[in-house]
Amino acid sequence: ERRLPHMTVPLARLRFGLATLGVIFCVAVFGYRLAGWEWLDSIYMVVTTMSTVGFREMGPMTPALKVFTIFVVVFGVSTSFYILGGLVQMVLEGEVNRALGMRRVSREIERMVGHLVICGFGRMGEVVAGEFRHRKRMFVVIDNNPERISEAISLGYLALQADATEEETLRAVRVGEAAGLITTLPEDADNVFITLTARDLNPQLQIIARGEHRSTEKKLVRAGADRVVMPATTGALRMAAMVTRPSMIELIELAAGGRVAEMAIDELNIPATGPLVGKSIRDSQARSRHGLLIVAIRRADGQMVLSPDPSTEFQADDTAVVIGRL
Repeated sequence: ERRLPHMTVPLARLRFGLATLGVIFCVAVFGYRLAGWEWLDSIYMVVTTMSTVGFREMGPMTPALKVFTIFVVVFGVSTSFYILGGLVQMVLEGEVNRALGMRRVSREIERMVGHLVICGFGRMGEVVAGEFRHRKRMFVVIDNNPERISEAISLGYLALQADATEEETLRAVRVGEAAGLITTLPEDADNVFITLTARDLNPQLQIIARGEHRSTEKKLVRAGADRVVMPATTGALRMAAMVTRPSMIELIELAAGGRVAEMAIDELNIPATGPLVGKSIRDSQARSRHGLLIVAIRRADGQMVLSPDPSTEFQADDTAVVIGRL
């Protein structure tokens, strides 16, 4: 049997109660009208009776009319309590469901290690989350806007409605055990504070922060950000390059999407215990055996070797940027 959504039962109860109360009100008004009362007096009598205010009768009360009034009181008040119960049920179920949802999120977060944290689910945060899901990375979204959190949950993301600038919130999403944090909030001060707090909780955390003003970039770096992204500056430079160097920008955009024509651009980690450590690019036979072209190597200390020579040797914890056929 198909189960109704959580809010359907109390909502149906509320609608049924209101419809029943409307019928009782109309029947009662017509009843007093048939007893010879004026329309206004009849309506006034029904309102004061059903609301249990009961000032005084607006006309003569015969035995039959007294019995009729008793029925109006019993059914009217009972229906009113029925409606009130539906309203209380809606409120309580909403709170209970929210509490259960928060508990479920907390349980899932407690099991996460090496995950990613996204602070802010605006336009940038949504794009970042989509890319993480595409790359099959574990992540959790933080935002204090209930509508954005609802949208994130509807997309199947693990999301927490909270203030990301609070240290307790970052502790709740286990920043201490996370691999990376991206803060995309529109206010630079919030991003600086989040970066500072997250760096204090996890010195090894990779932090990517959004900045709106050039003066904020240095502050974010001092606070502990590994990289600072300035959307306005980056967007303006790309727009200018689309005119002056369109082919290069097209290649970059394809690369950012992970594909260039029939080729895929990706990065490969070289673990310290891997068989490639100490071998040269030539000895690895990456191109001849696997069809991979190594275009860059990022050393463990952050140094980037562009267009490496075939004699370049792999070192422990290197990251090789490769192009290969799909």
